[in-house]
Amino acid sequence: MSSAHTFSDRDPDQHKRVSTKSNPGFLERLSETAGGTVVGIGLFFLSIYVLFTNEGRALQTASSLDEGLSQVVSLGPFLSLDPQNNNRLVHLSAQLRTQQPLHDPNYRVVVQAVKLKRQVEMYQWVEYRESKDYQENGETKTETTYTYNTEWKSELVNSRNFDKEIGHQNPSAMAVESVTVVAPEVRVGPFILSKGLVEQIDNFQTLSLRDFSAFNLDPYLSIDDDYFYHTQQPRRPEVGDVRVRFSFAGLSGETSQLGPAQTVSLVAMQRGEQLLPFKTKSGDVLEILYLEELSAEEVFAREHQHNTMKTWGLRAAGWALMFLSIQLTMRIIYTLVDWVPVLRELVSVGLKIFALCVSSSLSLLVIAAGWLFYRPLMAAALGALALLPVLLARSRLPAKKNE
Repeated sequence: MSSAHTFSDRDPDQHKRVSTKSNPGFLERLSETAGGTVVGIGLFFLSIYVLFTNEGRALQTASSLDEGLSQVVSLGPFLSLDPQNNNRLVHLSAQLRTQQPLHDPNYRVVVQAVKLKRQVEMYQWVEYRESKDYQENGETKTETTYTYNTEWKSELVNSRNFDKEIGHQNPSAMAVESVTVVAPEVRVGPFILSKGLVEQIDNFQTLSLRDFSAFNLDPYLSIDDDYFYHTQQPRRPEVGDVRVRFSFAGLSGETSQLGPAQTVSLVAMQRGEQLLPFKTKSGDVLEILYLEELSAEEVFAREHQHNTMKTWGLRAAGWALMFLSIQLTMRIIYTLVDWVPVLRELVSVGLKIFALCVSSSLSLLVIAAGWLFYRPLMAAALGALALLPVLLARSRLPAKKNE
């Protein structure tokens, strides 16, 4: 049974609420621990899946990259639609081109780029909660402090979920929506980029509004710090005020005040004037774009680096999942002794050390099993190399006996 009451402070934007509940009994704590054990078992099998399949994924990606590098055709600086390269993997470096500039008529923004993003923020109330538990009269009490601040937020904050909505109400919708406009056709030389390649153009830069003159603005707009404000007092906003910032990615104009057109390096399949995904025999799809000028060898070297980083990242994630799963599974032992303070602390430390050791050993075993399954020849070669000193030592024993 729990009860709650509120203490009002002098600050209208902060208050406290205290809730009280009886300490759970032994059987109740045991029941909660059993639920954690079930979750722990599920996480344990998930960690094994992540660790095992990651080795196969890493090998497949590495093989696909090696296959791609052995087949890729570099088109050089003079790009042309050579029919002999149809359905082949090609590499090229050149500047982006789009036919028409992107524009936002509401704010009279025009940019010759691949993408134009309009990011909208509204000045809103935001609730923060900070809780602390303490024991009093054999009961557990939770004191929660609620604080309310006004901030610029890009997402709509629903004030109906606040503990104290009175005096902290937000509008139910934004007057302007965020949106990203993408050029309908993006070219590099004579080639049209696929949707997957265009998605990789994400080097967004904030559009400077220094050159926007006051007479170009509507009366309800003002400019401050590269933002359009829907108020004439941007330094003293009120709840519900809106501000808008623009950013662009992939400059594609031949002449622009924002700078030269973006140079990109691509690896994809040529089919006519289209650049499309290339399916390798190893199983991966190659559709690579870098926002700089790189040779084919440099592109594939970067991809190998990313594959290595992803492999080790997933190994670490799999180990962390296994460590957490073992802790949850063994939590029932802690619950059985938590009524003895000294023993409780010793068991807590012991369980953490146990989980650390077991998760590290099991993770290595699962990774080793992955190597045996996905790379049997390499695993066999390493095993033979490891047994070589033992075999050499045993081969010398009979010789010594004969002497």
